Amino acid sequence: MSDKDREAIISEWVAAMNKRDTKDYLAHFTTDAVLDDPSVGERFEGHEGIADYYTRYFIGYNTTTRVVSTAPQGSQLHVVVDFTGDFPEGRTSGVFEVSFTGEKISFVHADLI
Repeated sequence: MSDKDREAIISEWVAAMNKRDTKDYLAHFTTDAVLDDPSVGERFEGHEGIADYYTRYFIGYNTTTRVVSTAPQGSQLHVVVDFTGDFPEGRTSGVFEVSFTGEKISFVHADLI
């Protein structure tokens, strides 16, 4: 898969994230995907775990995500984002290090900047 293809998947994933549609959001992940987010101190596994993460931190805080930049890093894509929402700071930045299996996301290391 090309870097351009991976960037397109990220664009579609972020659009799904901002629609607050859990089914569409999860459709971008493999069923055994892992999302590791040290900023919340948890690792979320599979669709059930990732749905919990998404519900709590994106739907729960009315979070909107905007991609600032993407950069290939070997087999991963480094994605810098801005978040706005109903959390205490109101706005913050973050990074997703995303790995893919085929056209699906298989691993995300998420962290705040």
